[in-house]
Amino acid sequence: QVQLVESGGGLVQAGGSLRLSCAASGSIFGINGMGWYRQAPGKQRELVAKITSGGSTNYADSVKGRFTISRDNAKNMVSLQMNSLKFEDTAVYYCNAWGRDREYRDFGSWGQGTQVTVSS
Repeated sequence: QVQLVESGGGLVQAGGSLRLSCAASGSIFGINGMGWYRQAPGKQRELVAKITSGGSTNYADSVKGRFTISRDNAKNMVSLQMNSLKFEDTAVYYCNAWGRDREYRDFGSWGQGTQVTVSS
């Protein structure tokens, strides 16, 4: 089983910055990719950004140029630097990881979520 623990959410004024971090632990053989999703009240969960083990990244159009995803493969960690935050970035942010566990089974895991609130 693979567990993800997020940290770094909070309350920030519009235009400010926050950094989210996520650490994976457990029965990990290898992680192929990690990413961040978010869900605002009344809306579906959506991709924010993801990064593969090779460093390829993918961002939602709404965050391009403002958010940066990075990964520490050795520590099984992923971070999301969020700058120029907007009110519409307010949501619960979830860490996601996919790969293979030590029994060579594919896994896909989610964190418990961390609240990001941007005040206008």
